[in-house]
Amino acid sequence: MPALEVKNVTKAYGGFKALNGVDLAVEAGEIRALIGPNGAGKSTLIDVISGRAHNWTGEVRLFERNIGHLAASQRRLIGVSRSFQRTSIFPNLTVRCQLRLAAERVGGADSDSILEEFGLAAFAERNGGTIGYGDQRRLDLALALVGRPSLLLLDEPAAGLSLEESQHLAEHLRALARRWNVTVVLVEHDMEVVFSIADRITVLQLGAVLAQGIPDEIRRNRAVVEAYLGSAA
Repeated sequence: MPALEVKNVTKAYGGFKALNGVDLAVEAGEIRALIGPNGAGKSTLIDVISGRAHNWTGEVRLFERNIGHLAASQRRLIGVSRSFQRTSIFPNLTVRCQLRLAAERVGGADSDSILEEFGLAAFAERNGGTIGYGDQRRLDLALALVGRPSLLLLDEPAAGLSLEESQHLAEHLRALARRWNVTVVLVEHDMEVVFSIADRITVLQLGAVLAQGIPDEIRRNRAVVEAYLGSAA
């Protein structure tokens, strides 16, 4: 049974279809990457799944439950969490306080374990705005994982990170998803991260699915190479 099913999802902005009949099925515990050129519909699809998009058609199901009518806050409470390309931390609250507030919001009690899991204990009493950018990214991811969601949506989690930080994040996220059985859907432009972490990859182009498959299949797909990967393949 898929953890996430997206069926015939269409989202238009005026006469422009950002998504055009997209189908997606992601198995429980899978890490699925969404790639494609700018404007392909990746972030729009994440918005639809997380409940932040309006006036779209189709279905979104979490473990066979139709959640398309639920607001983003309601989806968070039933296990759908996301992070953003720009960190959504609170610069004037301590790291520990932010995690505890998030835990209270979703009814979780794991803020201290999350603090340790992401190596943030040393910064626990510092305000979020005073720690390094890489640590802020880790805090942002930690906040998204409070309450152990079943589905984690990530929009450019490696944005702004160094090569070493990106590789460490990819390794940590893959190990964590396995241990906690979290299903992950991520949008990412860093192909090193994508091919090192993803179980399967979905390629979007002009709002539609161009190809889907395991990383090696995507690397060899001529249409994908021509449309997007180029020398990155």
